[in-house]
Amino acid sequence: MGISPLTFTGVSTYSADFQKILQRTVAIASQPISFLQREQTQIFQQKTLATGLQSVVGGLASAISSLGELGTSKALGGTSSNTAKVSVGSVTATSPASYTISEITSVARAASATSSGFPDGGTTAVSATGTVRLSFNGTDHTLVLGVGENNLTGLRDKINGLGAGVTASILTTGTGANPYYLSITSNTSGLKPIALVADPSGAATNLLATTDNGSNAEFKVNGVAVSKSSNLINDVVSGVTFTIVSTTAALETVSLSLSSNRSTLSSRLQTFVAAYNDVLANADAQIGEAAGLLTGDTLVRETKEALRTLTGYKGTGGVKSLAELGVGFGSDGKATFDATAFAALSDSSIQNSFTFLGSTSTGFGALKSRLTQLSDPVTGLIAVQNTKYDETDKRIAKRVEDLTARLSALQRSSAERLQTMDALLGSLQSQQTIIEASYKSLQLALFGRNNG
Repeated sequence: MGISPLTFTGVSTYSADFQKILQRTVAIASQPISFLQREQTQIFQQKTLATGLQSVVGGLASAISSLGELGTSKALGGTSSNTAKVSVGSVTATSPASYTISEITSVARAASATSSGFPDGGTTAVSATGTVRLSFNGTDHTLVLGVGENNLTGLRDKINGLGAGVTASILTTGTGANPYYLSITSNTSGLKPIALVADPSGAATNLLATTDNGSNAEFKVNGVAVSKSSNLINDVVSGVTFTIVSTTAALETVSLSLSSNRSTLSSRLQTFVAAYNDVLANADAQIGEAAGLLTGDTLVRETKEALRTLTGYKGTGGVKSLAELGVGFGSDGKATFDATAFAALSDSSIQNSFTFLGSTSTGFGALKSRLTQLSDPVTGLIAVQNTKYDETDKRIAKRVEDLTARLSALQRSSAERLQTMDALLGSLQSQQTIIEASYKSLQLALFGRNNG
């Protein structure tokens, strides 16, 4: 925040000197404001650095949490021996296993039906009495068609207004004497018979020309027969969701296998290494001769201590350190990932690594809490520090505002006093000029010459 400088204009020969006096007065009075503004700039830069540190520390906490999740899930993934028949979706199981899917005799599909043809959709009656009964999935619905409703359009609207789990629409071929048809389709798949009868208490005329009652997915899991109305199966094999895609031939089987995915573990270890190095670089930038504005700050010391906690962690199982998983730390402190060493790990070592990783609250995964103490956006130390920066900035801004107002008043009052002095000097100089001129005129009149 600054003030607009005043330009002093006067009538005396000392106007330029008065302008310098005014500028000097304002410059001296502005020094506290400039100091505070530099302090504000430094606070902004410190907050920017702290926010950057918060971001990378949060990224490292997330990477550790992801490793802890693998410790729980054991990086299990599902595969199908024939994805054209059965595909595997999400896997939440925590133990390797295999399942055999056989005798897929039916894939779930929605029921549908189509009426006989009518000459039009809006005038020809569909029922002699105006009463029609819709039966769907074992439930009967009686429809009373009022004036103007006893036609295909009215029947369609009545069916759609039931909320019975079906959708009715009118089809037209555009040819023949009866080109209009009522189509009824189940909103969900599964074996759900559809019937539509006009005058159910009398002639009981069947309005449907073709029907498809739909079908359930019929198959066996490890020899146990299963029937489901949907092809998406999530309640048969614990922790596994799979989809029935197509039927199988006689004696054909599909194997579903749950096993630990090495590539998932490898990928997350590499993510951890990258996140660790980001935090290290941010922290080290505030240490040494070329240190940034956070040098000596508690946040930097706490961050470095958190990193030492990670590198020094020891497990109690078959895998006791990150080094056994291919993660090393150089003399410069940077983390590295040895993909070759990781690829050489035995299956038992991979399983032991999950014990080492633990979960999001145990084992190595629990160390994320050491980092979230710093990075939590509400309660973390960095968030608290940023709040203090904001509070200090507000106090300084208020002080700058007050000092600027005082400086502006000082500038105006000083200019007014100097203006008064300049006017007085200008008047005196004008009188001096008049007296000198009169003196010279008198000399000339008395002596006929001007002695200068």
